[in-house]
Amino acid sequence: MINRLFGDRRRLALLRRIDKPAALLLAVVQAIIAAAGWFADPLWLAVAIAGQLAVGGLVAIYVLGPARSDLGFARYAMPPVAGIAATVSGRLIPGGLSLLLVPIVAVVLWSVTYLELRMERGSGGTTIGSLLQTFIVFSAAAGLLALFGAQAWPTPLVVIGALALPVALRSAEARGKLGVEAVGQGLLHVLVVLQVGTAAVLMSIPLQVMAALMALAFYAWGGAVDSLEAGDSGRGVAVEYGPLLLLGLVIGLLLHRG
Repeated sequence: MINRLFGDRRRLALLRRIDKPAALLLAVVQAIIAAAGWFADPLWLAVAIAGQLAVGGLVAIYVLGPARSDLGFARYAMPPVAGIAATVSGRLIPGGLSLLLVPIVAVVLWSVTYLELRMERGSGGTTIGSLLQTFIVFSAAAGLLALFGAQAWPTPLVVIGALALPVALRSAEARGKLGVEAVGQGLLHVLVVLQVGTAAVLMSIPLQVMAALMALAFYAWGGAVDSLEAGDSGRGVAVEYGPLLLLGLVIGLLLHRG
């Protein structure tokens, strides 16, 4: 009886430390749906993606709470977009090995919501949020390129652009941009990603490298804008982020020649 009593107290203490336990529960549900989509045929994969939209919508409504104009609205699209990215990218992992990653996927999906809650309270998380956004773009791009095939373009690039748009809008909102200005920055951000993706497709390099170059473009452009917004000089921004894009270009050219 005493052991059970102390065990219950420990569980209650753990739950108190978890900000909004419903977010963790819904992340687990999203991870299970994603795992089901990894082994499904295209029809049931579409059903799994619809499930991610539904559960992600529950996360947005129940966990993130009422909309606030000062925080933007793209934050409500992050849980479903992250779930879709996890669903399509997990199909790249062979066999039952992917099942070992289900707990990790659940933690990553929960992290997306947790960071949104932190940013809502003004307690930071911007840098980690940028990295998570880049990882979402990479995962979505890798999974969709493998699903459609690079030679089916522009279809995969159009779908990647549709998934990257809310992530780019969220990146703009995290910089304090709202309304038309956020939409403009988000569209330009996606345009940069799609330009790099088009060049990568034309060079016929491996699909995972294509996705990595697109994610690199997303990160570099977002980081450059953040630095310029912070008052850094254009020369300093070019020195900081230019080598990243140059490295991606060199890798692409080397793989194209190979």
